Amino acid sequence: MVKKYNPQIHHRRSIRLKSYDYNQEGAYFVTICVQNRECLLSTITNQRLQLNEYGEITHHVWHHLPDHFDNLEIDAAVIMPNHFHGIIICTGLVSKPPNPPNFSNSPNPPNSPNACTGLVSKPPNPFFVQKTQLGKIIAYFKYQTTKLINQKRDSIGARFWQKNYYEHIIRNEETLNILRQYIIDNPLRWGNDQLHPNNPSKW
Repeated sequence: MVKKYNPQIHHRRSIRLKSYDYNQEGAYFVTICVQNRECLLSTITNQRLQLNEYGEITHHVWHHLPDHFDNLEIDAAVIMPNHFHGIIICTGLVSKPPNPPNFSNSPNPPNSPNACTGLVSKPPNPFFVQKTQLGKIIAYFKYQTTKLINQKRDSIGARFWQKNYYEHIIRNEETLNILRQYIIDNPLRWGNDQLHPNNPSKW
């Protein structure tokens, strides 16, 4: 039985634990919100989730993260209209800077609406190097999705995601399974979601 939604687990403010080493092996439940909570990634009608072209880009970049970071596994994820939930499992330290994903073997041809093209490799800057392992992964994910989405919507340089992100450290298998189920059920609860545009509550 899935435990009742707990805002302390699923929607806590982004306060990194001072005593926790974010470079060590571990699993994390991560939430990233679209700037100003705009519904730009998907629609939910009759509890059915449908990604748009921006959501498809987010989907592709997420699923190719393990190709560009050593010792990284991705788990359950959901792309909601104005935010993203995903579970990241770090099995060791990142040993190399990531390269842009190569979608040459993607089932979507380069000119299709779902294709992720136009990625440009850039050497890591000092800001990236100083980040923790989890911070590097999120920074890369946000950078690549923002770049590709802004190319599609002709808004180069605009911020797509909110500046920070929200994370919960997953400490055991029970919590992992609860959060997996929360991700699966998230579209079903969209009408009551704290991030729904008609919900006045704040994080």
